[in-house]
Amino acid sequence: MPTLLIADDHPLFREALRGAVQRVLPGVMLHEADSVDALYVLVDAHPDADLLLMDLNMPGAHGFNALVHLRALHPQLPVVIVSAREEPTVMRRALDHGALGFIPKSADSETIGQAIGLVLEGERWAPAEAHNAPAIGRDEHEVAQRLRDLTPQQFRVLQMLGAGRLNKQIAFDLNVSEATIKAHVTAILRKLGVTNRTQAVLMAGRLAVDPDGLVPPPEEQD
Repeated sequence: MPTLLIADDHPLFREALRGAVQRVLPGVMLHEADSVDALYVLVDAHPDADLLLMDLNMPGAHGFNALVHLRALHPQLPVVIVSAREEPTVMRRALDHGALGFIPKSADSETIGQAIGLVLEGERWAPAEAHNAPAIGRDEHEVAQRLRDLTPQQFRVLQMLGAGRLNKQIAFDLNVSEATIKAHVTAILRKLGVTNRTQAVLMAGRLAVDPDGLVPPPEEQD
């Protein structure tokens, strides 16, 4: 039987999604995560999973960054975004960043089942309006390419920089030395082709669902 992963921070929606999946695939093996960090652990534990159903707005997620990172680490894992953000441009961006499907959270059980079935057969599924939206621009595509070059730890540090954390705070949270974090920041800046943490966070922020709401991190001596 297939193995599916569900990543969403809302227990009630996970329960509803679990029921929809089990109706389509009786006997399916399901594993769940409620945050991006938990999702990374889950995917590492189940590298041969048949499908990941993933919300865009979980704790630790910043727009399409987590999707891009997962696709780089686990290109064999099909990902379907399940989100309350139903704007055609958001759906199209998810597809352009590697998702094989986009299921609006307003979809009924029959639609969810149809979408999952098609993706498991190797096809893509999204509402028609997603395909009519404009593709992502070259700049956003290049940012995604650069983010794919980051190691898992570098990506995590970048996420924490985006949350406004200082080097010493990140070092404490990750239980490493501040010198190690500084080395990670240096590597991040080099791979992204920028000169300071503000530029790095702003660049990663181009993959946010709402880039205009991004808050630059505090300045710090790197």
